[in-house]
Amino acid sequence: MSGMSRAAIVAEARAWIGTPYLHQASLKQAGCDCLGLVRGVWRALYGAEPEALPPYAPDWAEAGGRDVLAEAAARHLVPVSLGAIAPGDVLLFRWRERLPAKHCAIVVTPLSIVHAHDGACVAEVPLSPWWRRHACAAFSFPNLRD
Repeated sequence: MSGMSRAAIVAEARAWIGTPYLHQASLKQAGCDCLGLVRGVWRALYGAEPEALPPYAPDWAEAGGRDVLAEAAARHLVPVSLGAIAPGDVLLFRWRERLPAKHCAIVVTPLSIVHAHDGACVAEVPLSPWWRRHACAAFSFPNLRD
């Protein structure tokens, strides 16, 4: 796997803006969910996804109690401190303390993220205090060259 630039990750994430929300999907301009966005950026820049994704229900994070999203991110991405996030990094969010992470987004500027959520198209939104309070983990894509 060759090195990837943060600028390429940001550009690819922004290319997904306007893609409609579609649970479990990951196809630019056709439909995706938050995980589908990250998967699509991975495929565009790195090639095949590193592992097959099992079907998951909208409430998957509450049902099992395990932090499945964070576990998967840790298998394929590089953990970084929340205080050291940079454009191109992936943020995970939990809605309540002690619950598993249930949402992810890609940092595109120090003050904004690109994400997909139910009922809306993929959008770039401010990384507001609300989002920062709910962020629980951060990861970089592997083999960054900048």
